[in-house]
Amino acid sequence: MSASIVFHLLAPLAYIVLAIVLWRPITRGSQQPVLSGTCRIALLAAIVLHGAGLLLTIILPQGLHLGWALALSAAIWLGMVVFWFESLFLRLDSLLLILLPVATIASLLAALVPGGSIIPHGDSEWLRIHLLIAIAAYGLMTVAALHAILMTALDRQLHRPAAHSETPTLLYRALDTMPPLLVQEELLFRLIRIGFVMLTLTIVSGSAVNLHLVGQLLPMDHKTIFTLLSWLTFGGLLLGRRIWGWRGRTALRWMLAGSAFLILAYSGTRFVLDVILQRGALG
Repeated sequence: MSASIVFHLLAPLAYIVLAIVLWRPITRGSQQPVLSGTCRIALLAAIVLHGAGLLLTIILPQGLHLGWALALSAAIWLGMVVFWFESLFLRLDSLLLILLPVATIASLLAALVPGGSIIPHGDSEWLRIHLLIAIAAYGLMTVAALHAILMTALDRQLHRPAAHSETPTLLYRALDTMPPLLVQEELLFRLIRIGFVMLTLTIVSGSAVNLHLVGQLLPMDHKTIFTLLSWLTFGGLLLGRRIWGWRGRTALRWMLAGSAFLILAYSGTRFVLDVILQRGALG
């Protein structure tokens, strides 16, 4: 068993243990999961294990190796890093209730489905910088999308409190521990603003690298089209927020639409190419 597989298996194990520790007080009726100092260190250790697995899998002697599962795992990993630093300043413990399961699944997928290919021109420093910026944008927007999904569930709960008042489910109690929607909305738009800047840099750096390597500014392939659609959607959301004060369900719909385009820009299409079409060819 290679070292990268070991790290990719240890990381989800650490995520699962931490999730159990945080879920336990909720299952016993407590109203607040607490990320203590010990849990915070344990989370950091899990993030380091996850990152080490990605590093050993993506950066190979023959070049950069990347596939849909690795791209998704890298995005989630960066999102966990962002969350860890944000949690030093804001009380966001309840957000882990959705981040930890997603990080567990993503790191397991990277171990179980490590397929992909060596990226052409992987020895180019400019390409490496572009990929780093792209993964950063992808990670920030992924966390923002997960946050938006959690806010959507909380919004529905607030509009139908009577349905769960007598016999609250575990999910209802978990959502009840979340900070107020206004606080979460401010955090969401902070993530979107930073992510939009990184996404803009991704497009600019990608155009520069492509022009340098193949003499073409923007290749009109699926990745470019979906990335541009995502950039336009997030830009429209920020513009609507500034001019018309968009918030609530309108903002969440735009957020989720932009995230869907971004997923299709790489992980979705790579999944089709690496898994579905490859299996079809083998069959």
